[in-house]
Amino acid sequence: MFAKVDAQSRIVIIDDVATNLRLLDSCLRAVGLQNITTFSDSAKGLDWLLANAWDLLLLDLDMPAPDGFEILDRLNARDRTESPVIIVTALSDQQNRRKGLEMGANDFISKPIDLPEVLLRVRNCLELAQAAKLLRDVNAELERKVELRTAQLASSYKAISSSLSRAASYRDDDTGQHIVRIGESAALLAKAIGMPAQWCDLMRMAAPMHDVGKIGIADAILQKPGALTSQERAIMQEHARIGYEILHDPEGSPLTDLAAEVALSHHERWDGTGYPKGLQGKEIPLSARIVAICDVYDAIRMPRAYKQAWDVERSRRFIIEQAGTQFDPFLVDVFCNLFDEIDRLRLPDAQEG
Repeated sequence: MFAKVDAQSRIVIIDDVATNLRLLDSCLRAVGLQNITTFSDSAKGLDWLLANAWDLLLLDLDMPAPDGFEILDRLNARDRTESPVIIVTALSDQQNRRKGLEMGANDFISKPIDLPEVLLRVRNCLELAQAAKLLRDVNAELERKVELRTAQLASSYKAISSSLSRAASYRDDDTGQHIVRIGESAALLAKAIGMPAQWCDLMRMAAPMHDVGKIGIADAILQKPGALTSQERAIMQEHARIGYEILHDPEGSPLTDLAAEVALSHHERWDGTGYPKGLQGKEIPLSARIVAICDVYDAIRMPRAYKQAWDVERSRRFIIEQAGTQFDPFLVDVFCNLFDEIDRLRLPDAQEG
């Protein structure tokens, strides 16, 4: 009868009548259940239950304080599937049985005790409790595997982001610190406007890939020390579409989807005069509006072959002046509160101070 039940299941019996305790104890031991603890003192039994793990409780209702109802009330916080309670009572009226079940009992047995019935109800409760614990353990293992796989994917995404971003930055004669700062400053701005933490983390990885399309631009144009001609400028502007084509994949990940969006639209302008689509205002994806500000601010603070680095005052003034024309004015307002924090990202690059 108990082939599917662990013989070491911890069973507790609380009944103020010693005869009932001995009867139930010997009955359960006769079918192979050996881990049984009995209490005739209900107070001691309750203390033990609250301090120890157990698998099944056989509980008398009509006892000196605390009676069975009080014990059920104290055990209310337990997991009822993993620690079931069978009330054993001579209180035969339906009201008391219903009250016991409403207070958290899983089943009931009426006195005088019918031993075959006791064994059947005990077996059923123990099997359900074991199944519940097994399901809990399986779910915990699945959650652990999901967390591990998520961490592995995040690590892979980060590696992909870093590789693609470095490839673009090296073509652009950049040390690579620029792309790191873009990711960090974009995440800071996203957090400051209240975006979810997961989205901010994606922005940290996606933003550095904004210029990956420069891989497809000729060195003669990309590294030209002087101003570009109108034809060269048109070719240079193609890096936005090239970046999108590199990153976009119908079966891609949230990271590559966001990175593709940023790559395509980070040169759009709030007033609609940007490229490649001439989007205006909030037609421009939020991700691209964020990166546009972060990218320009960091770029003007950097020395290049064709220009000197701008100082802090001039750089900040330019960002503020471009609110409502080049940049989203709301994002500029928030960005202004982050100037000091974003400039601290530049500390390792003393030559750019």
